[in-house]
Amino acid sequence: MTLRLFDTATRAVRDFVPRVPGEVGLYLCGATVQASPHVGHLRPAVAFDVLVRWLRRKGDRVTLIRNVTDIDDKILAKSAEAGEPWWAWAAIHEQEFTAAYEALGVSRPTYEPHATAHVTDMVALVERLLESGHAYATGGDVWFDVRSWAGYGSLTNQRLEDLTPAGDDVPDGVKRDPRDFALWKAAKPGEPETASWPTPFGRGRPGWHLECSAMATRYLGEEFDIHGGGLDLRFPHHENEQAQSNAVGDPFARYWLHSAWITQSGVKMSKSLGNGLLVRELLAATRPVVVRYAIVSVQYRSMLEWGPDTLAEAEATWDRLAGFVERAQERVGVVPCEEVRDAELPTAFAAALDDDLNVPQALAVVHEHLRAGNSALADGSAAAVTVARHHLVALRAMLDVLGIDPGSPQWAAADDSRYAQALDAVIAAEIEARAEARRAKDFATSDAIRDRLSAAGIVVQDSSDGVRWSLADRRSGG
Repeated sequence: MTLRLFDTATRAVRDFVPRVPGEVGLYLCGATVQASPHVGHLRPAVAFDVLVRWLRRKGDRVTLIRNVTDIDDKILAKSAEAGEPWWAWAAIHEQEFTAAYEALGVSRPTYEPHATAHVTDMVALVERLLESGHAYATGGDVWFDVRSWAGYGSLTNQRLEDLTPAGDDVPDGVKRDPRDFALWKAAKPGEPETASWPTPFGRGRPGWHLECSAMATRYLGEEFDIHGGGLDLRFPHHENEQAQSNAVGDPFARYWLHSAWITQSGVKMSKSLGNGLLVRELLAATRPVVVRYAIVSVQYRSMLEWGPDTLAEAEATWDRLAGFVERAQERVGVVPCEEVRDAELPTAFAAALDDDLNVPQALAVVHEHLRAGNSALADGSAAAVTVARHHLVALRAMLDVLGIDPGSPQWAAADDSRYAQALDAVIAAEIEARAEARRAKDFATSDAIRDRLSAAGIVVQDSSDGVRWSLADRRSGG
């Protein structure tokens, strides 16, 4: 069977044919580490984790690049407001993202490049754009000339004349066209000197779009298979990436994939709208595998409406799946993970995932085996036990592809040590931020962090030996 994926660039479902047979290069836009992660940030990470797992299950060697944007306007602004060095602010929130990924069983990327570590690659790309006439400098800023590239707007099927100007508050007359976007930003008065680098066009720092083009090319080459990210990145971020890379002659991504949003009351989940459900709040009250199930159970291109019943429904379903695995393995013995990974998958399940990762249809096949397996366990005969084992192996193998196998070491025990470690890392980052605020005598921020932790069921205790935390006793009604 051939994997078919919806390509944003062609606006059609296409057969996926890797550039090199048996090898897949995938670049996924990762976190901009300006603040703590909310559940909306995890949607693309989980969605593309399923894609990576499926490609590997089909026998492909996948190179996954997931970057970290550790320098940008918001990081500088928020760190200055908090009185923290920008690089420390970025590092604290990067640790929170990493802990969240690990808690939800997201596979580690092959490489995880940081923007600040690839400035020389970015400078080289800017120089190529200047030499080819697709960029120009004004003072210490360098801009991409959108009118110099006829293909601008093709990724999102927009005409240049219909596009709104870039929102960069640049005075009229500085840019040739209001829609030109920044490749390199000159250092501004008041910004930390450590947040800029010396270059042939002046001291400054890279623009956001430039970062991903340079890092993708650095690790995957001038042409690679898949570029992924959240739906909100199609324009201007991915449009600009494609334009600047194509303009210097790099073919860049062969397929563009975008995961839809998590919404609340039909509105995209985001901090700017005040509707972001923080990961630390979820993990303090909900098993991470339940959160992952809630995210993974909706096809990646469909909006996921997050409501009061989202986690309750996911938890009930997970308990049915995990309950069957536990009961079945009590009867037939524990199935080794190696056997699960090597097991032949049901044809209908594979067909569903080959159909643009149609996870809901794939889960329908899972539930068919769940029902059949439960019936076999209820029968109790020797022949039925053999049938139950068959459905157990099939069910676990399918769930393994989705990253939610109840028998895997990640989820096998309710007191999974990796979950505890991930939760501890998330909370430790918050406690460290609180300590920094207290050292800076910013007691309003310190109290706000403590209140957030308390609301999430985390009790923080200060003592002469340091700070300790514990989970609140929910039985008290508090």
